Amino acid sequence: MEVTVDISGRLERSRPHPHLDSRFRSRLTAALALLLAGAAVSSCGGGSSSTDPQRNAKARSFTLTIARNAIVGGKNDAEASWITKTVIPGFVAAEKAKGLRVKVVYHGYGVDDEAYKTKTALDLKSKAGADIVSLDGIWVGEFAQAGYVRPLTDVVGARADSWDGWGQIGSSVQQLGSFQGKRYGIPPSTDGRVLFYNKKLFAQAGLPANWQPKSWDEILAAGRALKKLPGVTPLQINAGTAMGEASTMQGVLPLLAGAGSEIYANGKWAGGGAAMKQVLGFYRQLYGPDGLGDKKLQEEAKGRDKSFEEFANNKIGVLLEGVYLWRGVLNPKDGIAKMADRDQAVGYALIPAVTPGKGVKGQSFVSMSGGSVAAINPHTKYPQQAFDLLAYLNQPDVVKARIAGNPEVTSRNDVNAEALRDDPFLTFVAQKVLPITLFRPGLAAYTQVSTALQEATASVVAGRSPDDAAGQYTKKLEGIVGGSGNVDAN
Repeated sequence: MEVTVDISGRLERSRPHPHLDSRFRSRLTAALALLLAGAAVSSCGGGSSSTDPQRNAKARSFTLTIARNAIVGGKNDAEASWITKTVIPGFVAAEKAKGLRVKVVYHGYGVDDEAYKTKTALDLKSKAGADIVSLDGIWVGEFAQAGYVRPLTDVVGARADSWDGWGQIGSSVQQLGSFQGKRYGIPPSTDGRVLFYNKKLFAQAGLPANWQPKSWDEILAAGRALKKLPGVTPLQINAGTAMGEASTMQGVLPLLAGAGSEIYANGKWAGGGAAMKQVLGFYRQLYGPDGLGDKKLQEEAKGRDKSFEEFANNKIGVLLEGVYLWRGVLNPKDGIAKMADRDQAVGYALIPAVTPGKGVKGQSFVSMSGGSVAAINPHTKYPQQAFDLLAYLNQPDVVKARIAGNPEVTSRNDVNAEALRDDPFLTFVAQKVLPITLFRPGLAAYTQVSTALQEATASVVAGRSPDDAAGQYTKKLEGIVGGSGNVDAN
């Protein structure tokens, strides 16, 4: 066994902030891309241009490499430690029992996610890089269209589809690692978006402890009841450009799904039609004259952080957020805005469609999810062995070891059923949210589209009419995606 850790990029020692300022991110990404371009991962598996899934299949001695944006003692330390201390020695031992001599090398990074993306793209483009790479699910389509990754069946053959683990990964979660109906990798875990609410404030406002709104009107009704409480912001749903992608994932996209539309479907992007106008109209009700939300939070540079603090301090009634709020923000042990009575004081509910049955796919409740994907470098010298390692990474016992001590929603139903049974919230997400969730389109244009969505909500918060904001969004969208022919205006 060999473990090699690259520390050239150790710039962050903690989990990346979920809404790093976009301008700072761009500058940092450009600088780090130049820095890292000259420090390419030297992979024992790269360099081949063959697409033969059986090449070197009978090798008895081989080396495989894994690359992730995680480094021991730095960014995503737990992930890196799991790979180096559990995955590698376990896999090497399992292969040795088969009479195989295996060495696994780990290349860990601790950089901004966009810099890691640039580095990985350059490696794959040059037919280099690690045998197994970790990609954000939102990159899969972009990388697939560029030819940097290929469907698993192209890389390793039919056995990719016959892997027994697929039966434990729901069809919705499989979409995280898929593009145009083909699987490109295996998602190890995911998350979901829900409505969090403060039970103490709900009790004061005469609202039910087990709240589950069935429509947007019921959300607004709860907001009006909460507005009677002094010093309380009734509803917080992210909007504007200051919150960046958080406005899109914890705001526009779940609402759009609730209005019956996906941001990208059937080869077209959703324009400022009826569904988008409904979404922007809802924002108007939140941040308009009724004052059910705090406009300033949407405009301040650290508005999302402030919303976390206010929710933890019983000053916000309802907050649309992801699993991160529960695990990383309000966590009584090590959250960034610890809430000692989180488990007793915080309730959670599914996000309803605008009215029952009017959500995307006829759903009455919706969500959005994200996560990473482990993919095989199509230029690996050892596709069959690389798939063995990929499958090992996602074996139940190995996955359980990864989340030991810090449970999270994995992609595997069997692991979730066992590992999350003592966490009602994560069980709720695994059982109720994942079957109805959607994922962002993994296309290069998405980042710009997301910014346009943020700008549309910002204009509504600032007082512009939903119709005007929708029209301006459509014009920007057409410029981004190549004209009206790529936009669904309905």
